This record gives sequence, C-alpha cells and structure tokens, in this order.
Amino acid sequence: MAKTVNEAFNIFNKDIVNLDPDKTKVGRNSRNWLLDQLISLPNKVDDFPRLYEKVHINYGSFARNTKIRPLDDIDLILAFTAEGTTYTTITYGKRYKLNVPEQATHLSKLCNEDGTLNSIKLVNKIVSSLNRIEQYKSAEKHRKQEAATLNLSSYEWVFDIVPAFYTDTGYYVIPDGEGEWKATDPRIDQERINLINKKYDGNVLQLIRTLKFWNVRALMTTVPSYLFETIILNFVESQEKVSNFIDVNLINFWLYLKSAINNDVDDPKGFQGNLNTLSYSEKVSISSKANDSYLKGYDAFKIETEEKNQSKAIYKWREIFGDKFPSYD
Repeated sequence: MAKTVNEAFNIFNKDIVNLDPDKTKVGRNSRNWLLDQLISLPNKVDDFPRLYEKVHINYGSFARNTKIRPLDDIDLILAFTAEGTTYTTITYGKRYKLNVPEQATHLSKLCNEDGTLNSIKLVNKIVSSLNRIEQYKSAEKHRKQEAATLNLSSYEWVFDIVPAFYTDTGYYVIPDGEGEWKATDPRIDQERINLINKKYDGNVLQLIRTLKFWNVRALMTTVPSYLFETIILNFVESQEKVSNFIDVNLINFWLYLKSAINNDVDDPKGFQGNLNTLSYSEKVSISSKANDSYLKGYDAFKIETEEKNQSKAIYKWREIFGDKFPSYD
C-alpha cells in the first residue's frame, strides 16, 4: 500500500524486484565457500587438472548486481592452468580449438583423438569430481551446456561452474556447449556497468532490475537477459542525463526500445558480434509491448503531475507491472 507513485516504486523494488539482502549475503558466502572447495580438488582427485587460482572470477547478473528475484542461479568461472596449451582461432570470439601438449598429462586425458581439448569432457570432469567434496556427495550434479551445475537441497539456487583458460591476449576462453571453446571477458561487462552507474548518479542498477521484472512479466517475447541489459546500458549512454525518478526513466526507455529492438546490438566485449538474433515476429511483439507500456506510463505520469491524482496514477502503473505493484493506500 502506498500514497504516492514514488513510494509505490520504492516498495515494489524493495519487496518484489530486488533480491532479499539476507539471501544475497548467504548466496555470496555459499559461492565463496564453493570456490574454496573447488580449489581443493587437485589435492583430492589425482588426475584433476591444475588450477590457475589468480584468475577465477564471479560473473553473471548476480555478480553485476542486476539479478532480480528469485535468486535461482549463481555463476562462477573456474580457471585452469594451460600447461603449455595453445589455441587456434577458427572464428574470432566464437570458436577456438585448444591444442594440448603431451606433457600436460591431466588435460591430455580430456582430449579428442587429434589432441585438442574437449570442453564437454572438462565440464564432466568437474561434475564427477564434485563427489569428492563431502558436503556435495548427495547433491544433484550435471552438465548444462558450458557449465557444471550443482544443485544443493539446502539452497534455493543452483551454482553454474564454468571452466576457463586465461589467454595471453587477456581474455578467457570457455566451453561453447559443443565440445570446443568461445571467448568471453566478464570483467568488461562489470567495468562498463560500474562506470555507467557511477556516471549517472547510481540510478542505473535499479532501472535495470525494474525493467528486468517488466521483461519477464510482460505478455510478449522475453528479451534474452544479457541482450536486454546491453540495450538498457546503450539507452542510458545515449542520454545526457537520467532522472532521479525511476518512472521517468522507464517511460523514456520504452520509447527508445520501441525502435531500438529492431536494430543490431553489438557485443560490448567485441566477441559475439550482433547480440540481437531475435526473429522479425519477436521484435514486432517486443516493440508493440514497449509502445503499450510507454503510452500507459506517460499517461500515468500526466495523471500524477498534471491531475495531481496519485491514486489514479498508481493504478495506471499497476496495469503495466501487475498486481504485485503496490495499490494506493
């Protein structure tokens, strides 16, 4: 229950959109404990490949502070020592082969017949080795595309553990889900979002999280999460300034998204090229919903600022965000 639009958004974001602070703390602690256990695996599993401990990294929306409820997954990159392994670029950013020398005995056991490292075998090695950690023996463990997934009954979230190698050119190669490797560098995303959020007075992270709720709830094609974050950051960077009032920023973003969803969206890391692989019909659906939300949001803004009717404005916002958005008190 709220008396003003601003109060309604504050309650909505705190109680519905943003992660619960206590669960966030537990999630971070559990992730850090897991990493400590993973680092111990070479001492517990005779043929577990050596780790490159200085470059393990947290990544994903939980690490970037853009995760919304529920907290259902936590991602981390587990870096391995190359031991003389070299890489061959097949398609820059998208496809690499890792060439393992004979002296890298543990990695050699996970190779194809041609001596190239099979990323699926390395993920599966992580999965099987998790059984050597006493607390994880009864947990559900499996491979999901590029990650080893650990699902503990004691937590609401799963852990996605992604093996990686740190290259001499300063980025990571991770599994592509099909046995080979692709490039990434989560540090670029983290640095970008931190700089933009700081430049725009700390208003960006909450805008992303609120829009993510809209993206999931809206009766339209859901924009893939990373693509959606990138579009939001591109929008923010296109603005001279953003408002301290989130409703104004939402309205302006929906007007931007209406046309921007039809355009190419370049990977800010420079690896994946155009991130916007949505079909024409999907883009039409998203554009239509963005326009609908823009019109309703702008109407709500006018009701609040011109008619001075907070109750009516709040109920207009409920048309956009649903009945989880606070009602007027």
